[in-house]
Amino acid sequence: MPSEFNFFQNWYPLSPTEDIDPTRPTPVTLLGIRLVIWKPKSSETYQVFLDQCPHRLAPLSEGRVDEKTGNLMCSYHGWQFDSQGICTHIPQAENPAIVTKNQQKFCVISLPVRQVNDLLWVWPDAKSAKEAANTPLPLSPQVDASKGFVWSSYVRDLEYDWQTLIENVADPSHVPFTHHGVQGKRENARPISMEVVQSTSKLIEVVTAGRFKTTITFEPPCRLEYDISFGNSDEKKMGLVTYCIPVSPGKSRIVAQFPRNFAKRFHRLTPRWWTHIQTRNLVLDGDMIVLHQQEKFLQQRQSVESWKTIYKLPTSADRLVIEFRNWFDQYCFGQLPWKEVGISVSENSKINDNRSVLLDRYMQHTQHCSSCRNALKVIQRLQVGLLVYSIITVAGVALLPDALRIKLGLPLVITAGLTMAAYSWLKFQLIPQFYFVDYIHAEKE
Repeated sequence: MPSEFNFFQNWYPLSPTEDIDPTRPTPVTLLGIRLVIWKPKSSETYQVFLDQCPHRLAPLSEGRVDEKTGNLMCSYHGWQFDSQGICTHIPQAENPAIVTKNQQKFCVISLPVRQVNDLLWVWPDAKSAKEAANTPLPLSPQVDASKGFVWSSYVRDLEYDWQTLIENVADPSHVPFTHHGVQGKRENARPISMEVVQSTSKLIEVVTAGRFKTTITFEPPCRLEYDISFGNSDEKKMGLVTYCIPVSPGKSRIVAQFPRNFAKRFHRLTPRWWTHIQTRNLVLDGDMIVLHQQEKFLQQRQSVESWKTIYKLPTSADRLVIEFRNWFDQYCFGQLPWKEVGISVSENSKINDNRSVLLDRYMQHTQHCSSCRNALKVIQRLQVGLLVYSIITVAGVALLPDALRIKLGLPLVITAGLTMAAYSWLKFQLIPQFYFVDYIHAEKE
């Protein structure tokens, strides 16, 4: 019996558009399906294809955008495809008619796409393109410049499943503990009263009572949003808009946007990459190992027991987690559709204890984020420049005549020392922020 909820007939944001390199194909996985994002030179919008050349199934994400035609070229045998996925060129064809007569047979599977709210959206079921055209995107009402909001975007791949990600974002009570010193403090933890406003197959909404008026909305399968109002009026608002993307068993991706309608100048002056390494990555680091292990423990016990008895959920703060789990059971039979894409659903409950893999910022975020990629390149070039300057300066001072060594050489040596101090800070403090920073909760005072 098929599940009532169809994961494939929904819109998902794959990435912020500003983070996609328009000059080369980009691989991405959604619901276990390997896809390739690319931008035709003649188009203002990106395209998303199944990442398989119809010739011999080579990955098109290893291809390139041809300089002359602007089409996507497979790097195995050079077949080319236009923005609709139609084959336009086969270098090995003895007769051009081979291509023109077999365009439908040789085409790549192309998926419906949209570019809205600075995100690239895809509909993973190519056979229901008409339904995609009539289905609204799960957009946030807060990501709207006409209402006075500004926002930034963030993307990261995660070492735990989609359902674990939904559970985690739906649980605000973990913040003072898991994100102590980053987003909250342990000593400020308080009971959270949650009231379920509605719970249907298409929407779950709860409101929380507390210092700030907060509405939390889950629009399956991916939008999970916080709408926070400050003070007695609703004039000042900020939000957390997350899109929780199912990648493969034990893997997920979060695409997040952070809107607010105040402190707009500070938003514009703060470099996006600096926010990522100082705050956004830290938040996900704090969750990563806890959630990876929690998920494995749950998998080990679910073979003989239900989450309803495994979990102990006695407080109001657990209401949204309970609502989500009930929704997942009722409409999805508690399973993601891995079998439908040929992925074995046998659970791998082995815990990965390699912290450098679980907290690999470069593989999970930096390589996907244009701001962090570019900042890292600039910093590495600056690092080389500082080192070269120090070496040349010290060598130059050594060659100065004795009369100038104190008068001119001393200031130069001092600047060289300061330059080496800056070099050391970049090498040992800043650059590692783009690669790996261990997160040990017991050391967070």
